[in-house]
Amino acid sequence: MAGRAQPGLSRFNVTALALGLGFLYLPIVILVIYSFNASRLVTVWGGWSLRWYVEFFNDQAMLAASWMSLRVAAASATAATILGTLAAIALSRGARFKGRTLFSGMLYAPLVMPEVITGLSLLLLFVAINVERGFWTVTVAHTTLTMCFVTVVVQSRLNSLDRSLEEAAMDLGCSPVRAFLSASLPLIAPSIAAGWMLAFTLSLDDLVIASFTTGPGSATLPIRIYSEIRLGVKPEVNAICTLFIALITLLIVSASLASKISSARGDNAARA
Repeated sequence: MAGRAQPGLSRFNVTALALGLGFLYLPIVILVIYSFNASRLVTVWGGWSLRWYVEFFNDQAMLAASWMSLRVAAASATAATILGTLAAIALSRGARFKGRTLFSGMLYAPLVMPEVITGLSLLLLFVAINVERGFWTVTVAHTTLTMCFVTVVVQSRLNSLDRSLEEAAMDLGCSPVRAFLSASLPLIAPSIAAGWMLAFTLSLDDLVIASFTTGPGSATLPIRIYSEIRLGVKPEVNAICTLFIALITLLIVSASLASKISSARGDNAARA
């Protein structure tokens, strides 16, 4: 109608949006800028320089911690993606079974469980079964943490797919497994990739659970950074954080694009 006010951004909305974005991202922007600071003092600007990036690549302890974090993140994300995808298929495509509600609740528990409780419970488990803490214990812990996120991503995509594609494939003689692999798996592949990248990012960022389950010689980068900043923030830490912010941003953008591609393919298949 002509007399109805058109929706738009008022001055108040713009101000609130600017304050919110500033509160969230201004500290990150400052960190990135000061990672190029030539001064040894974190809060004193001494000109533009790549000095601290060079320091990072010459710091063997930091490089070892970074490599450990990348290895743990890749291994745990891969395991979480496999297990989470299978769980999503069971919940979305499988017949209703006894204990489904309990299985679903236990699967999604890490989403709401405090990380301190999860880390402590895993530590007690590893101590009880006398497992030496190190790379594999951290990997198992991160798989436990991230599997539920992969399940949520993949299950939501499975629930939005038109099952008539699988039914048509079975009418043509395919078994249920082959029908799923041929008709549905290509459509959910971007969601599986998005789940992997989300799990990778969460593992790379974790400090609490890793601090409970790590052992000598297997400290991840967040643990190493935390131990360093307790003695004072070094400009090198700013450079490290900037590199990982860039990596995580790239993964998040890739995951978002993968989800959009998956949704677009599903919509096109449904129209066809």
